[in-house]
Amino acid sequence: MADLPIHTIVFEILTRLPAKDVGRSKSVCKQWYALLSTQDFVRIHCSRSLVSSNQRVLLIDDLTCSVRPIISKSNDYGPSSIVTFPFHHQNNDVSILSHLNGLLCVCLNHTYELLLWNPTTTAFKRLSTPDSHGFYINNLDAVGLYVDADDDYKVLHIKRRSGVLGVYVYSREVDSWRNIPFITRQEYLSPHFNWSAGTFCGGTLYFTVCECWLGGTKRVICFDVNSEQFKEISFPPVPSIGMVQGVLVNVKNELHMFASTGMFEMTIDLWTLQGDYWIKVLSCPPIPPISLSLWCDITHYVTNGNWFVMTKLGKLFTIEMDMKPFECFYPVSWFRGFKGAVFVQTIVSPSI
Repeated sequence: MADLPIHTIVFEILTRLPAKDVGRSKSVCKQWYALLSTQDFVRIHCSRSLVSSNQRVLLIDDLTCSVRPIISKSNDYGPSSIVTFPFHHQNNDVSILSHLNGLLCVCLNHTYELLLWNPTTTAFKRLSTPDSHGFYINNLDAVGLYVDADDDYKVLHIKRRSGVLGVYVYSREVDSWRNIPFITRQEYLSPHFNWSAGTFCGGTLYFTVCECWLGGTKRVICFDVNSEQFKEISFPPVPSIGMVQGVLVNVKNELHMFASTGMFEMTIDLWTLQGDYWIKVLSCPPIPPISLSLWCDITHYVTNGNWFVMTKLGKLFTIEMDMKPFECFYPVSWFRGFKGAVFVQTIVSPSI
């Protein structure tokens, strides 16, 4: 260490600081401000920030927006900090659509505008344009946030309007939208198909596309973020009895899916994608009857090995992955969805 240049030593120390301390450090001197603003610094700091201790849960209700740390040992949340939205909104009508490396892609429901927002630094960027790009309609559109091989953060926006499907990519680097071709079955533009938000994993954005009735078609659409090509792969081979729901999760850069099936009783299987094929990892016995209005969704993976499973009305269960498969379900508090998300505190900026 004594032989290293002082610049290198300072760089190594500062890339290990918490995100909020980096922001404060920019005011030390001009040299530090310049150093901490470089893309190399932001990229390395981000890579070192992707640890469980930096995970936070953002929760939005009708009155407040709060951020809570995750206490992995107790599977609970720590004390909340109130967050003030830096952009105009109406009664907290903010929906969270996607998140990656500390950035959230959100929609303002009263204007339909898309924004990129870093809740740690409070910086945000409006993605809407006068030519109607960057406007999101719930239940018709799908959004995925990703970063390409050139370290450019991008948003993929799939729009369905009056029987016409358009696919657009926003680039943070050039601050503009452009159209790209969608080469797969055109029937997916029908409102009878429900698109999930995109899950970024290993250079690909994944979406589930499911028909909105029992026994309907279910596929996974894959978007290679570097070649910008689409393809589709099969859904895991789960029974098509009753309701079927697949929730995609990136765990340590491997794609997993929780597939829920059933009607009055639910079963949940955990699958992992290997190549273009799904391999079953775990299977649980039927969960006691849960009404369809409480259908489960997956919230997030906690790095000590536990998953959170959420009903749509907010009741949560945890699954302890280090026990025998799905032996333990018990209620926990809080939730995720349009009104909440897990993110990592970083200094990644929504604009260049």
